[in-house]
Amino acid sequence: MVLIVVFGVALLIAVLLSGLAARTVLSTSFLFLVGGALVSDGFLGLIHVTPDSEIVSVTADLALFAVLFTDGMHVSFPKLRQNWRNPARALGLGMPLAFVGMALITHFLVGLDWTTSFLVGAVLAPTDPVFASAIVGRKEVPSKLRQLLNVESGINDGLALPVVLILIAAAGPTAGNAEASLGKIALELVLGLVFGVALPFVVNELVRFRLLGAEPKLQPLLPLAIGVILYALCHLTHANPYLAAFSAGAVLTARSTEAKEAFEPLGEALAELAKFTALLVFGALLTPQLFGDLSFGGYVAVVLAIVLIRPASLLLSLLGTRFTRQEKLVAAWFGPKGFASVVYGLLVLQAGIPQGEEAFTLIAVCIAFSIIAHSSTDVPIARLFDVEDIAGVPEGDDAPASPTPGQSQEVRA
Repeated sequence: MVLIVVFGVALLIAVLLSGLAARTVLSTSFLFLVGGALVSDGFLGLIHVTPDSEIVSVTADLALFAVLFTDGMHVSFPKLRQNWRNPARALGLGMPLAFVGMALITHFLVGLDWTTSFLVGAVLAPTDPVFASAIVGRKEVPSKLRQLLNVESGINDGLALPVVLILIAAAGPTAGNAEASLGKIALELVLGLVFGVALPFVVNELVRFRLLGAEPKLQPLLPLAIGVILYALCHLTHANPYLAAFSAGAVLTARSTEAKEAFEPLGEALAELAKFTALLVFGALLTPQLFGDLSFGGYVAVVLAIVLIRPASLLLSLLGTRFTRQEKLVAAWFGPKGFASVVYGLLVLQAGIPQGEEAFTLIAVCIAFSIIAHSSTDVPIARLFDVEDIAGVPEGDDAPASPTPGQSQEVRA
């Protein structure tokens, strides 16, 4: 109950400060992260959360699923067919480069063995769509840039998972079973994709029957029902829930724009709630002891992961594309580590591998630094593209007309 009270207070403060956060570097995500840290055992001791607590893995898992489901709805298949090469470059070249680069600095700066170092690289290679929302969700930002970041962050979580599982098997007590796990992992990925495509397709076909259909006030609950069933189905069958969530959102939009428009306000609100809950719980893990356990080399590795490895790998993958230099730099910077890395980091910790605790400490600190860095810079960088609606300026027909040369500019103030 204390956790619920803390969450309610943090949510109230975040809502009251959200207008200020939309105009400055203040981040609501940062508020929840700090709030979780303050009430944890490391400071006030109001809540007691450890990495092996079930609430940690459940909230991170739900948040990632909810965000990927709603982000999948932003995918436009016609635009993706025209610009598929850019996301393919980021996933096929940029992500492997980041994976290898992170493994190298982990091995040489932190001193972990090669298998565990590559495991850390696989956990931190996926980017998270949550903390670049001011970029991905703004129409004024070039669509090809938004498409690149959205598709990359939506798909790379599912691509990283099999690598993480194989490396855990290779590093753990059952190291000899790594090859045997390959077929099982492939099946989980295929099942996730099949469920993600088939379920919204079948539901949309059912809606077309004359005797069926939702009344207007219940229409937003139709995609929600799809998401709930899909989440449970994936966990019952061990299908990949993240690939399923993203593909389901994309298929739902492609098959029914009405369903997307009806669900969008509710979906965005639910995804935000799930994100804030996960941030609060994850923040409770960020105790002084955790930061004290990381070596100096570990902190250097964390900084390099954020300011060098991701930017360099994506910039290399985008060589020869039609992106402007500004667009390339923005895309390269927005490689935040988020809930996928939290979930995969917990898998590493719970696997019982020899250097699992050291790996988790590095992963957790890197995620914390990344959340702070990326969630506090998305709005200022989005403003480089003249994104006026971040400050609450209405869009479309509701926007005030531009003043004529003879009118006073003070009206905008």
